[in-house]
Amino acid sequence: MSRFIVDQSFWDLFPEAQLGVVLLHNYQSSGESSKEIKMILRESQSLAEQYLTESNFADNEVIRTYRNAYQQFKTKKGARSSIEALLKRVSKGNQIPSINPLVDIYNAASLRFALPVGAEDLDSFVGDLRLTITDGNDSFYLIGDENDSPTLPNELCYKDDIGAVCRCLNWRDGARTMITANTKNAFLVIELLDRGRLDQLIEALNFIEGHAKLQLGAEAEKYILTKENTCVDLGKKI
Repeated sequence: MSRFIVDQSFWDLFPEAQLGVVLLHNYQSSGESSKEIKMILRESQSLAEQYLTESNFADNEVIRTYRNAYQQFKTKKGARSSIEALLKRVSKGNQIPSINPLVDIYNAASLRFALPVGAEDLDSFVGDLRLTITDGNDSFYLIGDENDSPTLPNELCYKDDIGAVCRCLNWRDGARTMITANTKNAFLVIELLDRGRLDQLIEALNFIEGHAKLQLGAEAEKYILTKENTCVDLGKKI
């Protein structure tokens, strides 16, 4: 049975972090999102405006938190947390596009609770999935890119036995493990890097679990990992 393991190198950087994990099994994804899911995404985008109280985008607390975090490890130039990318769209009045049912649900959670959320096809992992500071040169093919873009030394990434899964925390997913219309089993992770918003992390986990069950017919499990509880079994794939 494979596991998700958060290495000590991560906790050395972010000892107060808590990582929310949702495992979805046997969910139904028929391509385009339903009207209900699209409505949830639009509503969440409106709610996200509460996190943009400063006239200068970079001065907003959420943006500062994750920019400061990204200074603690090696990153590709211009790498930003996924929550910054979403809130940037909100700040410019640009609608968050519907992609597919699961992506729309986790983007809605990310917007609503101002936390980075990522997801991967659970069946695509080879061996254990690790969140770790890497030695570099882990193979990584960005979605839509035919060229390998390997990780850098001292980069913080999610990786399995054959390469990187997601680079620079939740910055960019790879094509090999991306969520598609054919995905039936999924791994989702939420990155809270300080203990100040634990209630929002719990609400985000419950939000994803609830809508995945209701809208997608998923079987769901959720966990919170800390420096005292650093791994979770990814479970038997159905």
